[in-house]
Amino acid sequence: MVAGAPPRGSAAAAASLRRRRNAGGAGAGAGAGASSMLQFYTDDAPGLKISPNTVLAMSIGFIAAVAILHGIGKLYLTSH
Repeated sequence: MVAGAPPRGSAAAAASLRRRRNAGGAGAGAGAGASSMLQFYTDDAPGLKISPNTVLAMSIGFIAAVAILHGIGKLYLTSH
């Protein structure tokens, strides 16, 4: 916990959080923030279009393949 910070869950902590959110949004400028992040996911963006579910499935598949190969390697070393 930071010295001098209000305790969590207090009214002072909530007011401090509100002030930080308002100050961050005011100085962001035009075109910044969530709208600029959405530009990466539009149809006009170049590159391969893969859904998040596809990425998740490929990641889990890769982890499973590595685990299986690791197990096969352990079995092969103990048999010879």
